[in-house]
Amino acid sequence: MSSCGEAPKLVSVGIAPLGIISIGVVPMGVVSIGVVPMGVLSLGVVGMGVVNACVVGMGVLVAGVHAMGIWQFPLGGAPSARSHHAPPAALMAYPSKSEALAKAREIGCSGAHPMGSRWMPCAEHPH
Repeated sequence: MSSCGEAPKLVSVGIAPLGIISIGVVPMGVVSIGVVPMGVLSLGVVGMGVVNACVVGMGVLVAGVHAMGIWQFPLGGAPSARSHHAPPAALMAYPSKSEALAKAREIGCSGAHPMGSRWMPCAEHPH
């Protein structure tokens, strides 16, 4: 068993295990499986890493109930900010309100809202 502060092992199991393959509570490694996994591939309740499959996932490629990342695949629960209105490309900011309004009509919502000095489609920012 390897824990925080120790050198990582090939396979580590326990509380805050540190290894190439980590299983436990707050595991940290390349492949992490547990309650709060943090690693390149994270599987568990709250996953934070590059690829996550969990209840609450935060990372680049996320599949879960509450997915927060660049590519999101919600599996029920709260809708993803990028999935309930349109694909990510449709949520870009535009230099003029008229361009944002045109994009809003194209993706099936109405209105536009300011985002700094630019405009985004839809009357409200997706949550």
